Amino acid sequence: MSVNFLISQAKNIQIVIDENAAEIEALDQNIGDGDHIFNVQRGLKLVVELEDDIKNLPLQKGLNMIAMKVLSGIGGSSGALFGTFFMSMAKTPDLDKDIDFKKACEMVITGINAMKERGKADIGEKTMMDVLIPVSEKLNELKSSNTDMKEGLSEITKIAEDRMLATKDMLATKGRASFLGERAKGHIDPGARSSQLIIDTICKSLINK
Repeated sequence: MSVNFLISQAKNIQIVIDENAAEIEALDQNIGDGDHIFNVQRGLKLVVELEDDIKNLPLQKGLNMIAMKVLSGIGGSSGALFGTFFMSMAKTPDLDKDIDFKKACEMVITGINAMKERGKADIGEKTMMDVLIPVSEKLNELKSSNTDMKEGLSEITKIAEDRMLATKDMLATKGRASFLGERAKGHIDPGARSSQLIIDTICKSLINK
């Protein structure tokens, strides 16, 4: 993992999110306040625009700059959560050394755990954490196993998709959707969908390398 890797992934994700923007916006209009997709798109744009400023920086500094840009540039809970994700990853020890698969897993797990703590959300509450927490748990399993990396990444894409789809039948207990009660059922959570697309894009990029 490097700063250039992060930028390249942000560009890939930006394309996929833009392609699915209408769907995510519709999901959010059904159970949220309709601004989730715009916050995600703005965050990706801010990260991509940082390229010239951070491309030659050490990973820790690059991650911290991304965190600060996301925190200050995105409204609502998305900025706080994703800013926390990058800031927590930046605290990983020995980032100046080569980042292998195990270390990358540890970084992502740390970031997701920090998001969980910041958002006070857990599995079953119809949020993006319904995707991110199971992915984190699988990464924790993979980093200590002898599973082929590509096979493991394929398993992660399947977990992310399954958990995203599972939010359709959940009651919401966080955010605006929580006020809808039973009416929130039958709708996939927009944060879960955007998170699934991000995970799918990164995993497939690594698999195809």
